[in-house]
Amino acid sequence: MPVKRKVEAVPLAANAVAAPRLSPDRLTRFYADMLLIRRFEERAGQMYGMGLIGGFCHLYIGQEAVVVGMQAALEAGDTVITSYRDHGHMLACGMDPKGVMAELTGRRGGYSHGKGGSMHMFSREKNFFGGHGIVGAPVPLGTGLALAHRYRDDGYISVTYFGDGAANQGQVYESFNMASLWKLPVVYVIENNRYGMGTSVDRASARTDLFHRGVPYGITGEQVDGMDVVAVHEAGLAAAAHTRSGQGPVILEMLTYRYRGHSMSDPAKYRTKEEVDRMRTEHDPISHLRQRLLDEYRVADSELKAIEKAARDRVVEAAQFAQECPEPDPSELWTDVYAEA
Repeated sequence: MPVKRKVEAVPLAANAVAAPRLSPDRLTRFYADMLLIRRFEERAGQMYGMGLIGGFCHLYIGQEAVVVGMQAALEAGDTVITSYRDHGHMLACGMDPKGVMAELTGRRGGYSHGKGGSMHMFSREKNFFGGHGIVGAPVPLGTGLALAHRYRDDGYISVTYFGDGAANQGQVYESFNMASLWKLPVVYVIENNRYGMGTSVDRASARTDLFHRGVPYGITGEQVDGMDVVAVHEAGLAAAAHTRSGQGPVILEMLTYRYRGHSMSDPAKYRTKEEVDRMRTEHDPISHLRQRLLDEYRVADSELKAIEKAARDRVVEAAQFAQECPEPDPSELWTDVYAEA
């Protein structure tokens, strides 16, 4: 039988005000987590260029603060689902970089045994219910996970990530209506990185402040600086408390930015180099947190350099593991096709 836990209703705004000041240790952990994702994605881009990763590959470079801040606001039993730009979410959920990289390279040691690739891998152990290649698909699926939590009355929530491009899909609004009608425990996180594939958000959306999209359904929404891991974490704590207490869904629009193209095949000619350089210089989530740790929290530079080395070492180990891991046996073509009832 699932354990039932009583949670008290707390307004979203009240949670935002009451967010505790983060300790240097916690912020250092955020720095390490974001840095691991950044170095992992940089190595994935290199391996794609070497022909070791095939198919589509969507990198998360620049958006690390969103998933690190959000995941740190959750409980162990909460479920997570996202779209195809998913490597960072896997690592933030605690999945092993070796298993993730092995999956990217189509090897037997990957989380989906080499059959899912970059866009489709899962970890039931970590409550990560996948990256999904269909635009908007995580939203009804994540709403279904929230329905399961409500049905079981287990006190956990679903965190459902999707992008600004997916925000215009019809299935998103069907899900919003259902989630609000039944007050499902789901936090919808819109990762607004300004471009849906190659189309800027102001050319695709009549109204570009996407956190208002839940207003017709009575869903609370908030816009957050997605390049600031502390701001993301505070908003995540408030949203999780709101929906966990039975008050229904929340929409968090994270204003973020991807430095690379939509996928590895995208030259990103629809934006200027000056725009990308400005975002890197003025808003990079990792370098800004690093400077804050040095200036405000007096963390030693040597400690941060040790963290950077540890991240590089883990990624090198993951890449080596992936390249040495064997490919799936041909018999695997016939497994994991149907669920056994």
